[in-house]
Amino acid sequence: MFAVTATQTDPDNPLAGLTLGERPEPATPDGWTTVTVRAAALNHHDLWTLKGVGIRQDRLPIVLGCDAAGVDEDGNEVIVHAVIGAGADETLDPKRSLLSELHDGTFAERVAVPRRNLVPKPAALTFEQAACLPTAWLTAYRMLFDKAELQPGSTVLVQGAGGGVATALIALGRAGGYRVWATSRSADKRERALELGADQVFETGARLPERVDAVMETVGQATWDHSLKSLKPGGRIVVSGATSGAVPPADLNRVFFLQLSVVGSTMGTRDQLGRLAVFLEQTGVRPVIDRTLPLTEARDGFAALAEGDVFGKIVFTA
Repeated sequence: MFAVTATQTDPDNPLAGLTLGERPEPATPDGWTTVTVRAAALNHHDLWTLKGVGIRQDRLPIVLGCDAAGVDEDGNEVIVHAVIGAGADETLDPKRSLLSELHDGTFAERVAVPRRNLVPKPAALTFEQAACLPTAWLTAYRMLFDKAELQPGSTVLVQGAGGGVATALIALGRAGGYRVWATSRSADKRERALELGADQVFETGARLPERVDAVMETVGQATWDHSLKSLKPGGRIVVSGATSGAVPPADLNRVFFLQLSVVGSTMGTRDQLGRLAVFLEQTGVRPVIDRTLPLTEARDGFAALAEGDVFGKIVFTA
C-alpha cells in the first residue's frame, strides 16, 4: 500500500527523512482492526517526529500520521481515536502512545488500530472534516470544556490564532457561548480569526481592554508572559503545547499573589472524541481546512506547515 513514512530524523532539515512510497499491509493483533483511510490530517506532531522528537531511532521507518477518518472492515464510517492506551482516560495511562509513535500511523491507504479506538462518524461531517478532529480539535475541546472550568459568557484569550488547535479553540469557544479574544502576529490571521468567530483580535503581546477568565496557550515561551499578565485574579492558563519554547520565566510571584492556575492538557479521551463529533453535528461548527492534498503530494503539506504558512488544518486524501 502507498504510505508516507519517516525513514530518518534531522532536527535542522526534517523533510529529508520524509519518504513516499510502498509499505507492507498493516498487521492486526488480537483486538485490533483495519480501517481504510479516506482522509488524514497533518499535525505538528508529524513534523516533530521528523525532527527526532518523541521517537526512538529503532522505531524507524514508521508511517506518520495521528488522525484519520475512513471505513472499517464492516463498512461503517468511522473516526480513529489517536491515543493508544488503557483505562477510562487513556491520556493518563503512563504507557500511552499516539499512532505513529510505537505503531504505524494514518498517512497510508490502510491503518491498523484497536477496535475500541473507533468512533462513529456523523453523516453530517465529510471525511476531510472528521479527519481534523482526533488531535487538534479534540485537544481544543478538552481544554475548553473540561480543563478550563468555565461558564458560558466567560472571556477566553486564544494565543496564536492560525494553528489547528487555535482555530478549533476559536470556533468551539464561540459555539460554546464564550467571548473569545485571539492574538496573532499576522494581520491576515487576525482578520480570519474574526471571520471564524473571535469577538476581538490583537497583535501578539498587545495590552487587552480587560483581563480574561482563562488563556488557552499552545505557543509557549513567546507568549507566556503576556498570558500570565492577561489573567484576572484567580484565572487559569490551560496549556497544551509550547511550539516557541518550553521554558519561559515562570513569574511565580504573579502566580501565587493572584492565585493563578496553570493546567496542563493533552489530547482527549475516546468518549470526548465521540461527544466532539456530536457537538459539531448539533451546532453546525466545522473544522477550518487550509488545504486538501492527495497523499501523493504530502511533501507540499509538510513544507507549508514547516514554514507556518497555514490557517487551519492540512488534510491528505487517500
